[in-house]
Amino acid sequence: MIPIEWVCRRVATGSFLKRNPGVKEGYRFSPVKLEMFFKDDASNDPQWSEEQLIEAKFCFAGLAIGRCEVDIMNRSTVAVFEILEKAWATQNCTLVDMKVEFGVNVMTKELILADVIDNDSWRLWPAGDRSQQKDKQVYRDLKEVTPEAMQMVKRNFEWVSERVQLLLEPQSQGRVVVLMGSASDLAHSERIRSACSSYGIPCDIRVTSAHKGPDETLRIKAQYEGDGVATVFVAVAGRSNGLGPVMSGNTVYPVINCPPLTPDWGAQDIWSSLRMPSGLGCTTVLSPDAAAQSAAQILGLSDHLVWAKLRAAMLNTWISLKQTDRKLQACNL
Repeated sequence: MIPIEWVCRRVATGSFLKRNPGVKEGYRFSPVKLEMFFKDDASNDPQWSEEQLIEAKFCFAGLAIGRCEVDIMNRSTVAVFEILEKAWATQNCTLVDMKVEFGVNVMTKELILADVIDNDSWRLWPAGDRSQQKDKQVYRDLKEVTPEAMQMVKRNFEWVSERVQLLLEPQSQGRVVVLMGSASDLAHSERIRSACSSYGIPCDIRVTSAHKGPDETLRIKAQYEGDGVATVFVAVAGRSNGLGPVMSGNTVYPVINCPPLTPDWGAQDIWSSLRMPSGLGCTTVLSPDAAAQSAAQILGLSDHLVWAKLRAAMLNTWISLKQTDRKLQACNL
C-alpha cells in the first residue's frame, strides 16, 4: 500500500473549511478539488503536495513512485469520483467528497486502486442537503452515543446499502439502430455493433435503401420511434449515401453517417455524407468504432452506466499514453 490518502471534493465542507478560512460551506468546486494526505498517525495525517510525494522517492514492490505514478493516481481518483458522482445523482443524492488509496501489485508491479469504498469513504447529502447526510459523519457528529442515536446511524447505513444496489441499474435503456444500404455493408455494420456492446448498448442491424425503397426506410424509422426507447440511428451506405440525409430529414432522433468508403471512389462518395441540404443535422464519422462511441456519448447523457464506461475508457486511454511515453523516454536514456 502507498501511504497516501487521496481526497476528491465537489463541495466544500469538513476539514477543508478549517484549513481554508473564508470559504463558506457548500462552495462548489468545478473542476473537483483534489488533495492528498500522508498517512501518519503520529503527525495527524498531514496534507502533502504532489512535489512532496515525488520527493519522498517511495518504492513499493519494486515500483518507484515518480511523476508518472502520481499523475495516474491523480487522474484515477478524479475518474472514480466522477463515475460515482454520476451514479449517486440518479438517486437525487450529492456525492460531496470521497477518499481512496492506491497500492502496487507485488506480482505485476502494477499501480492499482486498492481500497474499499464504503460509507466511511464518502459524504452523501440527499438532495444536496447537509442536514440529511447519510454517511459516517452522522456518527462522528454525535454528542452522545445512545441506543436511539445508534438506531439512527443504522437506518442511515441501511438507506445507503439499499440505494447502492440501485446504482447498478440503468435509469433509461437506449439503443443503436444501424441501417445499412445492402448486405455487402454487413462487416462494417458488425464492427459498429461489436463496439456498441463494449458500452453495454444493444444494437440492431437492418437493411434498407433510401434510394430504392424510401417507403420501407421510413416504415422502419417509425417502428423504432414508436416504442419510446431512446435511439440513435447510424446510416451505413456506400456510393451515394441517401440513408443518412433521408433519415435526418424525417426524424428528430440523432443520425450518424458512417459510410464504408472504398479506395477507388471513396474521396468522391464521402461528399454525399458531408454536404447536406439545409435543415439536416446528421453527423459523419468514418470509423465504425467512432460511430459507436459517438452514439454512446449521446445515450450516456441519460444513462449513467454508459457514461461510466466512456469515462473509464477515457482514463485508460490516457494512462496507456502516459505509460507508453515513459517507456519511450526510458529507451532514449
